[in-house]
Amino acid sequence: MSPHRVVLNNGITVILVENPTADIMTARFFIKTGTRCEPPHLFGLSHLLASVMTKGTASLSSMEIAEKVESVGASVGAETTNDYFLFSLKTVSADFEEILNLSAELLRSPTLPETEVELEKRLALQAIRAQKEQPFAIAFSQLREAMYRDHPYAVSTLGLESTVAGLTRLDLENFHRTYFRPDNLVISLVGCWPVDQAIAALEAAFGDWQAPPLPIPQIDLPRLTPQPTIRKTPQETQQSIVMLGYLAPSVFLKEGHLVPPEYAALKLLNTYLGNGLSSRLFVELREKRGLAYDVSAFYPTRLDKSQFVVYMGTAPQNTAIAIQGLRVEVERLTALYLHNDELQTAKNKLLGQYALGKQTNSQIAQILGWYETLGLGVEFDEMFPEAIAQVTAEEARRVASRYFTEPYISLVGPTAALNSALPSPVS
Repeated sequence: MSPHRVVLNNGITVILVENPTADIMTARFFIKTGTRCEPPHLFGLSHLLASVMTKGTASLSSMEIAEKVESVGASVGAETTNDYFLFSLKTVSADFEEILNLSAELLRSPTLPETEVELEKRLALQAIRAQKEQPFAIAFSQLREAMYRDHPYAVSTLGLESTVAGLTRLDLENFHRTYFRPDNLVISLVGCWPVDQAIAALEAAFGDWQAPPLPIPQIDLPRLTPQPTIRKTPQETQQSIVMLGYLAPSVFLKEGHLVPPEYAALKLLNTYLGNGLSSRLFVELREKRGLAYDVSAFYPTRLDKSQFVVYMGTAPQNTAIAIQGLRVEVERLTALYLHNDELQTAKNKLLGQYALGKQTNSQIAQILGWYETLGLGVEFDEMFPEAIAQVTAEEARRVASRYFTEPYISLVGPTAALNSALPSPVS
């Protein structure tokens, strides 16, 4: 099931994989935009657009679209992320052309009905307010704000109450007109149709869509430099949330490397520290010391600077010792080499989960289209496991020493626990 890459005459990049094992067709349509392209006064714009994109075309109402899709057991939907906007479809092969043509109409010329825009605005505002009641969401929000400051990554994809409240249908139309164009689109298609037949269907649905003469806007985002701070939000909860964050490299390619070595090493350290019940954080801080209700780590793949985050939910009286425990476990990696068995176990876990994440048509379409959209190319799918396998203990320690210095700290919990939780130096 080798992927085929084709660029249509109008600039659409197409990734195709023929998989005859199931009578299913799955497509992912990646628009190279996302929240990183939103002006600060319009944060939440692409989320709102995703919410209303399937709510009307020139010939179909929201209800008629839903009936058309559901009557054949298909699914379509839109969502936004920091680095791309995604439209998805899934259907049996017999209905693929019909659902593809509908999807093309929704992508190219949604009507964005005013009533639907206002409804989805209200729902988005409710979701933003609900996040302010969730300790984890509060902790992560203030960590993002501290780390990213004026960069769009500082804000949830939902946006801010102040910006979402002012969004208009005209704002959505302008954003759509600016970024939804064939030369800014990647289509990743996986299913049982032969490649030539699938390309012909895509040409029929999208071939007459021409790019406007204006170039795609280039965005100028602020440079990020570490300025570690401590943020606290008092909340009378039954547990404290403790988060430590470190600015980390993006997945941008570096000269001579298809997979940046630092990126591969940090992905491996993320697995070692916080992935699953056998991870270092879980074993040391939950199983042995009983400090954590929940403990983990994450290092997302980003176009711009990413963040390496470790976090814990703990009893309020353990807030200070939880900070110390997390710092010790992260910063020990700057001084010690991982044993060969620890390194290999982390590699096996990461590579095994990576392989299991490509079992369905939807998963394959997602990952290949995502890599192409980020500018990595479908080759990244083969190169990433190779890069992980090549990470050495010395490389892991060197990368940890570079990035795991002074952390940003975000705390949410009862006032008394936060006031007594000022971090002390790691010994």
